[in-house]
Amino acid sequence: MQKNPLTPQGAAKLREELQNLKSVERPAIIQAIGTAREHGDLSENAEYHAARDRQSFIEGRIKDLVNKLALAEIIDPAKVEGFRVAFGATVTLSNTATEDTVTYQILGADEADLAKGSISVTSPLARALIGKEPGDEVRVQMPGGPRTYEVLEVVFK
Repeated sequence: MQKNPLTPQGAAKLREELQNLKSVERPAIIQAIGTAREHGDLSENAEYHAARDRQSFIEGRIKDLVNKLALAEIIDPAKVEGFRVAFGATVTLSNTATEDTVTYQILGADEADLAKGSISVTSPLARALIGKEPGDEVRVQMPGGPRTYEVLEVVFK
């Protein structure tokens, strides 16, 4: 079984979602199914079928979250030291062709959000960056074609 790297904040968000699903969503959907049953013929009851579909989704998500948390390897980036890119690092890059700079934090797949400046440790860019240090160049095959970046800064915070 492969470990699931998470920051303490990411693990807390998953635990919070799991708690909400178990204590709020699950009881609400059980109530909705009960109410829909009271409406009669289940074979033609759209409310009942929608509630059962929702219940199936919730139960699946609960199992998924339990598995992710069971395999979680909590890594606090603030406690990591070093100058090489690793999980949790905030990396500033310069596109060598356009000289544009971008900054990404490398997080687990469950925490990554490009709009918030974080990428998954399993993404092509993050995989290419792992182990690099400031001054190194990396060439990455991106969906828009190959790109070359220079690592400007690596910070753990």
